[in-house]
Amino acid sequence: MSTTAALLPETAPFSPDQIRSLNAAFGTATREQRTWLAGFLAGVDVGAGTAPQMPIAPAAAPQVKTQLTLLYASESGNAEGLAAAAKKVAAKQGFDARVVDMADVDLSVLETAKNVVIYAATWGEGDPPERAQDFYAALMSDAAPRLEHLKFAVLGLGDSAYVDFCETGKRIDARLEALGAKRASPRIDLDLDFAKAAKAWTADALDALKPADAEGSTVVHVAFPQAGEIGEFEDGYTEDAPLEAGIIERVNLNGTGSTRETWHVELATDVPGFRYLPGDSIGVVPQNDPDVVAQVMEAAGVADDAQLRAHLTTKADITTLSVPLMAKYATLTGREDVTRLADDRDAARSFIADRQIVDLFEAFPEALSGDDLKGLLRPLPARLYSVASSPTAHAGETHLLVGAVRWASHGHERGGVASTYLADRRTADDTLKVFVKANKQFKLPAEPERPIIMIGAGTGVAPYRGFVAERAETGAAGKNWLVFGERNYTNDFLYQLEWQDHLESGALAHLDVAFSRDQPEKIYVQQRLWEQRDRLKSWLADGANIYVCGDDHGMGRDVNETLARILAEDLGGDIAAGEAALKALSKDRRYQRDVY
Repeated sequence: MSTTAALLPETAPFSPDQIRSLNAAFGTATREQRTWLAGFLAGVDVGAGTAPQMPIAPAAAPQVKTQLTLLYASESGNAEGLAAAAKKVAAKQGFDARVVDMADVDLSVLETAKNVVIYAATWGEGDPPERAQDFYAALMSDAAPRLEHLKFAVLGLGDSAYVDFCETGKRIDARLEALGAKRASPRIDLDLDFAKAAKAWTADALDALKPADAEGSTVVHVAFPQAGEIGEFEDGYTEDAPLEAGIIERVNLNGTGSTRETWHVELATDVPGFRYLPGDSIGVVPQNDPDVVAQVMEAAGVADDAQLRAHLTTKADITTLSVPLMAKYATLTGREDVTRLADDRDAARSFIADRQIVDLFEAFPEALSGDDLKGLLRPLPARLYSVASSPTAHAGETHLLVGAVRWASHGHERGGVASTYLADRRTADDTLKVFVKANKQFKLPAEPERPIIMIGAGTGVAPYRGFVAERAETGAAGKNWLVFGERNYTNDFLYQLEWQDHLESGALAHLDVAFSRDQPEKIYVQQRLWEQRDRLKSWLADGANIYVCGDDHGMGRDVNETLARILAEDLGGDIAAGEAALKALSKDRRYQRDVY
């Protein structure tokens, strides 16, 4: 027979029957239950105004947190990641910080803010990221508001291989100053190896924006999610600490008669902390071709040295010729002809086109020391590839689809650093250093019943292999339609048997292909879309998402124009209205692009 503990003594201010009832009810209660009840009853008294008044020391008034907006314009997710990381630091320093995507807001975010830190990536030839173009255009327009109340700091991200390096960040910084805003911290322009410098700059920018009386203060604050605010990135394997994954399989998917060379690579990644979703990218940490290393050392006039050779093979970018590198070389060597070349924007752009670092050394020869050479070169960056697998359908594995890049120019045989590393110098049973780069802007819909339309050419089909496999494995009810383009049916139909299996199973509802060189006239994916425009509009009416993956300079732009033209048909043929409708789909995350 169980017994209960007598919690209330006989002297408690209750009748004997009440004491027995309370002891019976709470004698077997857990400590958590009793604590909850005590708090509940105290809350009831406070609500009724009957709580006992106890003398307490006067408390210091809570300080109001300094408002901070962390605004980003991101294409591949780097600027977004920096803004999210900055929020963590800002919170510890007493800021009330929120992270906002330029794609989700208008200029009112600057009109109402007092302090803003901007992380702005540059895309292509000096352009803002696609999703940030409306915000950027409004900021640059004559209608932009005065911003005398605003303090700001701008960090620009870019790739020094482009002449218009970090142009978006530079223009935003100058425009804010022109509108009367006060620069709290100098702008910084960062290359692909941005992480450490960005961390230090963010700390300095936050310090500059922090109120003078913030030190030693006690802050009381409860934060709630706000519109347009994003979550924070999770830590995992990174470019600086990649996973060394075993290569399970490596197969050239093109036929022997193809002009292409496309490698399917399967990696063993069944380790804790390596997680990806369909649509994400996989970073590959490559090594330089030993033959190119030798050419660069010879052209630079450095003595052969095993330690230097190892550094150039694994640590340094020995191919990318850029204006900043030309300027550094001119300063190092004192060559005025190189200075004039670097200072002339058009001449520099013309010289750099289809040339690499070895060409600079050969055209303007000077003998360098090993330290001189190392000091000229930026770190060897990783290459990103859309993941071609599904973590559900391909458990413990990660698949890549990599097109080997080869060409000849100015007397040299060239090759893509990472693509030829995989094609020529890696085999099954070797390892490959990899990490996951999340892509929040290229994701399957949260609703499994939503239809999807996937458009891509060549290796742009990679993420769709993961999309369809994931939806088939999870039993998603939404229809899937693939529009795929390549050169020849016989030699270039990537994953042909898998697509046919998906058609037979019903996982793929429709497959339209465009093989450009199988007939006298060229046929591309945008022409297939136009032919199937009634179906496309019907799918959109049913809530479909559209995805585009591949080369932005050709296929990507042509597809974008064709989609706008299709949407314009039902809007009186007004192309501007079609473009606006397409932009609205993008805002709603129903038109997603992963282009390069």
